[in-house]
Amino acid sequence: MSRRTHPGAALLALALGGFTIGTTEFATMGLLTNIATDLDVSIPAAGHTITTYALGVVVGAPLITVLAAKVERKTLIVWLMAAYALGNLISAAAPTLELLMLGRFLTGLPHGVFFGVGAVVGTAVVGASRRGHAVAMMMAGLTVANIVGVPLSSWVGQALGWRVAFVIIGALGLVTVASLLLLLPRTPAPRDASPGKEIAALRNGPLWIAFAGSAIGFGGMFAVYSYIKPTLMEVTGLSEGSVPIILAIFGVGMTIGVLIGGRLVDVDVMLTLYLGFGGTAAALVAFALVGASPVPAVVAVVCIGITSQVLGIALQARLMDLSPAAPSLGAALCHSSLNAANANGAFLGGLVIAAGWGYLALAWTGAVLTLLGLVIVVAFGRQTITRVPDDVLVAAP
Repeated sequence: MSRRTHPGAALLALALGGFTIGTTEFATMGLLTNIATDLDVSIPAAGHTITTYALGVVVGAPLITVLAAKVERKTLIVWLMAAYALGNLISAAAPTLELLMLGRFLTGLPHGVFFGVGAVVGTAVVGASRRGHAVAMMMAGLTVANIVGVPLSSWVGQALGWRVAFVIIGALGLVTVASLLLLLPRTPAPRDASPGKEIAALRNGPLWIAFAGSAIGFGGMFAVYSYIKPTLMEVTGLSEGSVPIILAIFGVGMTIGVLIGGRLVDVDVMLTLYLGFGGTAAALVAFALVGASPVPAVVAVVCIGITSQVLGIALQARLMDLSPAAPSLGAALCHSSLNAANANGAFLGGLVIAAGWGYLALAWTGAVLTLLGLVIVVAFGRQTITRVPDDVLVAAP
């Protein structure tokens, strides 16, 4: 690490990256009705833009991590954010739903790699003993985006159009590029890093069990949040103008969850994982029961924000633990799995709405997904990864 680079400044630059990514990832939820109206498509069809972004993350996280295994970490992160900014500008110019879906897919490609490599760089800056703190600080940028960036983008979408919102996010990406160049220390890739080693790290069962638990279980939150705007307007009875405020309140809950999760992970990763899954399922059930009443519904939304982010921090730490030979890949796979959850949550949610079951059925669907993830983790959660002499990763009870 450069002597002239303060750890706090480096983490701030990474947090700004998290803020930029969080704003564009979740902005679509607050702009969904605006996109549907402008492009003359249904809300479930507009929801496909959420799914394609998530699929971009799922594909890009492992692919780019493997291909860029030997690239210096700062250089990689800067280029990733530059590509992210460009993807948002392409999305803003899309004339049809199909091209917007393509733009969102391209934007999603750098997402997981940024957080994966950033988690490793942040850990190197503050030390391995404070890994949870480093990951939480970067993820805090993502959750603060839900307090400031997402509500503002929703307001801009209502006042000036959803395209303007994506242009502003693209510009924010360019500001982030400048911050990373100025504040992030140069961090070399591991000396023995190679695409082959990254690929070899994928050959262990516990890693994929954790991936499956994440991809299924975290989808519960996205089944609800992907359609939060129409749910609040049509079921809870809130006005469109109040939606940005609720999104900001949700973001407060997410930020609280990240801070709590970071502390808990540094104590016990698996216990935090269990608490995250159980708490999120309970919060989703609560929303299903009280979603038609404004005040209880908002309280339930805040609880979903808190518990889901405790879960998210624990999932990232767990996947890093299960990929000791390639921690960047493990962290990137966490975001790949969470966005697989985003994709399946948004897709299943669209099916529920299209079937005419109503918006509150999304919360019941989400609770089922979350509990399935918990079952997977409880069934296989005691597996760990140990290093053996021939450098082969094996599962150990």
